[in-house]
Amino acid sequence: MVRDKEATKRKLLNAATTEFATYGIAGARVDRIAKNAGANKALIYAYFCSKEYLFETVVQEQVDAAIKAVPITPDDLPGYAGRLFDRYLEHPEVLRLMGWLRLENGFDAAPEAEVRAHADKVAAIQAAQRSGSVPDHFDAEELLSLVVHLSILGFSSPAATRDLVVRSVARLTGT
Repeated sequence: MVRDKEATKRKLLNAATTEFATYGIAGARVDRIAKNAGANKALIYAYFCSKEYLFETVVQEQVDAAIKAVPITPDDLPGYAGRLFDRYLEHPEVLRLMGWLRLENGFDAAPEAEVRAHADKVAAIQAAQRSGSVPDHFDAEELLSLVVHLSILGFSSPAATRDLVVRSVARLTGT
């Protein structure tokens, strides 16, 4: 029997995403990941070395996908917030994984791609503020934080809707 290494890694990553999003790093079990992937537990260690590195790989993959799927549009921050809201509804595992990462590693823990993307988003908002297309009554860092946190409102308030998020960011930015 010929083993497809990449297909097996993909199955392990998919199973690990569900496992980590549900149980966090400490609560996740490699036995369940292997079983749900239909793979041998030893392959987790062969491909990823440790449960912790597997978690880091899963988080990095999810962050990269989210950054790629929802690029910032500084001239349309309400639209950006709406697209973030949609992405989080479609992929709630991203917020769960980031929650577990920060709960178990501290609130300063962030994947390198997220740190770079955050800096790029702040710079894009600053440029839009300098050009006058985005008001500067909030610092770019503060404004990005408000937009992102409004986009996750649907996970903390049953009354939150995409429309509420978009209208709130529009009001926040005066657009």
